[in-house]
Amino acid sequence: MRKIIVLSMISLDGVMQAPGGPEEDTSGGFKFGGWTVPYGDEIYNNAVQKELEPADYLLGRKTFDIWENYWPFHNDFWPGINEGTKYVFSNSRKESEWSNSVFINDLDAIKKLKDSDGLDINIWGSSELIHLLLKNDLIDELRLKIHPLLLGKGKKLFDENINPSAFVLTESTITSTGVILANYKRYGEVKTGDATV
Repeated sequence: MRKIIVLSMISLDGVMQAPGGPEEDTSGGFKFGGWTVPYGDEIYNNAVQKELEPADYLLGRKTFDIWENYWPFHNDFWPGINEGTKYVFSNSRKESEWSNSVFINDLDAIKKLKDSDGLDINIWGSSELIHLLLKNDLIDELRLKIHPLLLGKGKKLFDENINPSAFVLTESTITSTGVILANYKRYGEVKTGDATV
């Protein structure tokens, strides 16, 4: 069985939109593209390099549209991105000239991927897809870079329709710029108690 792993850069209020540059994703009038750039340091950069190791990818269609116009021409920074299989969750697209791109359009296809043999499946961006997978309890790990700023409006990592679930912290580091690098693993159901007893 393969793990589905979310890798996300987020603000304190959970915004994940356009972390890398001003023109990355301006939908909804988002004005803060590139908000992660001032927070890079050696610890942060090493974490990113580790996350670029070989994997397969599950992407929403909007993220794929951004990626296919950028990464095929920048594989010097991310050599494995062209070789990795990119599974694209889309109802509107069925093909791409970018190598190793496979289009799927239902949850059953994702469940079959998860139950198959192969590399772990990483999700970058793809907020709507992440919401769908969290709602259906299909995320195994969250690898978050939590930045010390509030962005207000923008695409968010979590929405109100997620399936309640518990996670355990497996690794954490704080960078020199105050970014919390936190990895969480799925850990069963939510447990409650009574603090008034």
